[in-house]
Amino acid sequence: MPNQTCTGGLLKCSFGMAPSTFVATIKPILTSNMAAGNILDNIPIQNIQPFGMCQSLANPTVASATAAALGVLTPMPCVPNTPAPWVPGVPTVLLANSPALDNTCKLMCVWGGVIEFVQPGQMTHQIP
Repeated sequence: MPNQTCTGGLLKCSFGMAPSTFVATIKPILTSNMAAGNILDNIPIQNIQPFGMCQSLANPTVASATAAALGVLTPMPCVPNTPAPWVPGVPTVLLANSPALDNTCKLMCVWGGVIEFVQPGQMTHQIP
């Protein structure tokens, strides 16, 4: 059974060069004394911290730096661009009127990256 996610969870992006930390929006619901996540915790910088450097050519800064380097891939600083909620969420558990977030959920970045949990932030609470 998947684990519920919370602030402090470890994230990775398929185009990022470093792990990142998940920061759930403050709600009255806690898991292991940390703010629990729901699918609407997808705001860049506020909920999703940068992943070091971005390697996606769909990212305009990476594309222009790579073009300037005569086609040699040139990573640039990551600024997540995540306008859509996490998918699929846990529709059977609602947190602040939105489906809860578990460690199997994924978040898509506009630059082509897939963001997922490496560690959910706590290991004691599981959700169906």
